[in-house]
Amino acid sequence: MEKEHVRDALQRIVGKENVLWKDVDLAVYSYDAGLVKGKAGLVVFVDNSDQVAQIVSFLCKEGISYVARGSGTNLTGGTVPLNEGVVIEFSRMNRILEIDIENERVVVEPGIYNLTVQNALAEKGYYYAPDPASQKASSMGGNLGENAGGPHCLKYGVTSNHVLGAEVVLPSGEKTWIGGKALDAPGPDLMGLLVGSEGTLGIVTKIVCRIMRSPERVLTMLAIYSSVEAAGQTVSDIIAEGIIPATLEIMDNVVIRAVEASVHAGYPLDAEAVLLIELDGLTDGMDEQMKRITEICEKNGVVSHRIAKDANERNILWAGRRGAFGAVARIRPAYLVCDGTVPRTQLPKALTEVKKISEKYRVPIGNVFHAGDGNLHPLILFDDRDADELERVHKAGREILKACADLGGTISGEHGIGTEKLNEMFLVFKGDDIRMMSAIKQAVDRKGLCNPGKVIPAQEARP
Repeated sequence: MEKEHVRDALQRIVGKENVLWKDVDLAVYSYDAGLVKGKAGLVVFVDNSDQVAQIVSFLCKEGISYVARGSGTNLTGGTVPLNEGVVIEFSRMNRILEIDIENERVVVEPGIYNLTVQNALAEKGYYYAPDPASQKASSMGGNLGENAGGPHCLKYGVTSNHVLGAEVVLPSGEKTWIGGKALDAPGPDLMGLLVGSEGTLGIVTKIVCRIMRSPERVLTMLAIYSSVEAAGQTVSDIIAEGIIPATLEIMDNVVIRAVEASVHAGYPLDAEAVLLIELDGLTDGMDEQMKRITEICEKNGVVSHRIAKDANERNILWAGRRGAFGAVARIRPAYLVCDGTVPRTQLPKALTEVKKISEKYRVPIGNVFHAGDGNLHPLILFDDRDADELERVHKAGREILKACADLGGTISGEHGIGTEKLNEMFLVFKGDDIRMMSAIKQAVDRKGLCNPGKVIPAQEARP
């Protein structure tokens, strides 16, 4: 890339002050919340979709790779620039364009935070269901790219269940719409293809989302257990009873201690596990459901339990869960989160395997997970200044994902593949599957410039 030529061209599109090119500025965009690092050739800030289309069209003609970036909170290297490509930065495209209460839709730009959207909707008595724990800092565009979930995905599903349409800049630079406010658009499910593609098939510049009326009532219970296995069995028994809570979240003792030191959410330090259970919906029948859940907890040896008496107490309990990832910095300076998923009935076996792997590689692992849908988030804690420990962390992470696959699960629930899990794709996909994915990528992005090197492994890289 002839840096000065490209810089001048981009400055003509967005203005001189909106293109970063000095090494000290570019360093900030060389990593995300994962462990992979790269180097950007240039960073360009955009204000609207027309600018994005012009930039992509220019880069396509020049044969220069690029990656769209929002908050950079993703956890697998998905927004790390490769080949010293261009980073297209979306933090300024952060507006709510329309709240359509009559049709229960909201239209947003990709750079807006998930929580900002939630707060705006709450004022009108509505909410957007996907609620990743990082919602204070994660952008809606990133949520779409990774198909993010969150605690409420058990009852309401993940991003793909709530995004109905998007304005997209294709790798050629053409701007088009996929889907819209209406349900069940005819033809292939192109939105289903786009959501979760991690920005490898195009760049989203507007998003149409389904919104829902806020529930009449919410009940939140904290259940305390002397073993993680007992908490996991409670989850399976609740679902088997035909009860689908809004959330079923588990944290183990390692995470509980870190959270209490950081957030002071009221979790007992001697508990081996806490289970956060939340019901929402119509008031009628909710007390009976919670009574039955309490009986199931007691059958599984719950030590104690309590129901949040008001919204403030509920928010404190949730502050502990949402602050879990950040809190573990009190234990070790860095962590690798393994986002694997197993069938609910396999949770006890999966947790046993995680414990064995922790002992094998001599690295502490804390567990916090969406227990209701079997989505594990083992946090492997380490010091990245220790090269030997870092190598053991990577080996432990790979073994955890293999254990999930061996138990009938998969290698990602919501954090995506990025660059960190490319080889693990072969744990769950055959050669024909990978070739089909590559063919789709080639058909949409003929020059291979749109966030290259992510999600789809090269066939020759098969271990």
